[in-house]
Amino acid sequence: MSESAVALVTGGASGIGAAVVEALTRRGFTVGCLDLSGSAPGADYAVAVDVSDPDAVAGAVAQIRAALGPIGAVVTSAGYYEMAPVAEISADAWRRMLRVHLGGLVNVARATLPDLIERRGALVAVASELAVGGGDGDVHYAAAKGAILGFVRSLAAEVAGRGVRINCVAPGPTDTPLLALDSPWRASDYLMTLPLRRLATPPEVARCVEYLVCDATFSVGDVVNVNSGAVI
Repeated sequence: MSESAVALVTGGASGIGAAVVEALTRRGFTVGCLDLSGSAPGADYAVAVDVSDPDAVAGAVAQIRAALGPIGAVVTSAGYYEMAPVAEISADAWRRMLRVHLGGLVNVARATLPDLIERRGALVAVASELAVGGGDGDVHYAAAKGAILGFVRSLAAEVAGRGVRINCVAPGPTDTPLLALDSPWRASDYLMTLPLRRLATPPEVARCVEYLVCDATFSVGDVVNVNSGAVI
């Protein structure tokens, strides 16, 4: 893929998304962002949008296309995190978790796929190690992220023949504002169970995303587990 292409990043205002914006900018991409905040540090253009709303996403993607040009790379990192025992998860909480994580990916993929096919581009979805290993108190989050893996592998098979690469990064706990300071994922007893004994950093995850977008020309439907060895 030409590094002069336009990239679209969701959730680019902070955390992993902001690090991805920075990484792709360094590689020569012009970057547009979709984020609830309507801003993203380092992005060339940003639109305030709820990624769970398909019509709003379609309109926002059209705005970015009109402002920056055809989209050659997509990274979906918009999302949120909460823990709760399964008996305490309301029907609304289940629906919201799935709408934002899986629905957000689906909405963005459908809106950008014509551009990706035209430019033989790449899409990278950000999932989670919990999609692979599960977690106590993480049922609805893990289910939504697990659904992303199935979508990525199936869409990859569908469009690979047209030159589009669809892949996924599944980070372990990462040092972002999504993890509260008292989160169990930050606790020293948890960190000591990890081979690297620490959380990932957003730039480390972003480098894996950058690799899948720019360099991994033979990767299709792959899941890269960036998790400090948590699911070895």
